[in-house]
Amino acid sequence: MGMIDSNQQAAPAVHELFARSLIWDNHTCTTIRTGRAESVADLQRHRRSGVDVVGLNVGFDAAPPEDTIKLIADFRHWLQAHATDYALVGRFEDIELAKRAGKLAVFFNIEGGNPLFEQASMVSLYYDLGVRWMLFAYNRTNALAGGCQDEDKGLTDLGRAVLEEMQRVGMIVCCSHIGQRSAMEILESARQPVIFSHSNPRAVWEHSRNITDEAMRACAKTGGVVGINGVGIFLGDNDSRAETIVRHIDYAVNLIGAEHVAIGLDYAFDQSEVAAFVKAHPESYPPAKYPNGIELAPPETFPQIAELLLARGYSESAVAAIMGGNLARVARDVWK
Repeated sequence: MGMIDSNQQAAPAVHELFARSLIWDNHTCTTIRTGRAESVADLQRHRRSGVDVVGLNVGFDAAPPEDTIKLIADFRHWLQAHATDYALVGRFEDIELAKRAGKLAVFFNIEGGNPLFEQASMVSLYYDLGVRWMLFAYNRTNALAGGCQDEDKGLTDLGRAVLEEMQRVGMIVCCSHIGQRSAMEILESARQPVIFSHSNPRAVWEHSRNITDEAMRACAKTGGVVGINGVGIFLGDNDSRAETIVRHIDYAVNLIGAEHVAIGLDYAFDQSEVAAFVKAHPESYPPAKYPNGIELAPPETFPQIAELLLARGYSESAVAAIMGGNLARVARDVWK
């Protein structure tokens, strides 16, 4: 793995870099509906784009919480039935084995604490099933923390218990989608590296889903990373071009260093499904902030990003770190 499909246009330097590096997309979504496990086959586009590791979404607060466990069952069953091309991640070593075998390594993530059913003990169950990072609240305030589109009163007692349990079992703590106060409380008390799996700098583009310099610095202080996403309305005026993503990466690197920046594109393969869901849930997606026709950067953007970074004078080691090495470091530190 790490090799870009010969049909894709990429500079030789990018092909070589991908071949010897670990390329990691920390967040993507194939479907939000149960009974559609075959949608995982869409991840072949990641493989063809040279990506080695993908974090696949299995649930978020705006969806029915019971769907999370159903999606995990669907996805695990499908991945195990297609083990020639995919490897379900348990340990970090599984990623290295998958790359050598030419397989795409897949792990799961959850956006928000509602799928816990207000039980911190659910964290260890989800970890055993392949969930490797989770954020606390998805846009709206829940029983754990405040959302970025809602009133944020900080972490609750349950939120603090979940934070402790995540650190105990080795699940990476994520602060994307939550409010500033809740994020800072997590970042100030965490004993392990914390991530923003898919959040962009607010200083580059003003949006309530984007994050402050203060939060980015606090994240880096934990040893964690900020993952830049490819969502047009969080990057600029619905602008999801690779050049705009690199602008956000460049800002983050100048603020916190290349060793604390990564990528979580947040690409949704079934965009009509997502558009319908967003329209049907204005409480989570205020229409003024989430207009129709949101542009998303696809997996094929990965080699473009690397080529643009190299053209800007980034060293190959810095590009390799941003494209996956930094997330690998955090996973090694946190996963058990």
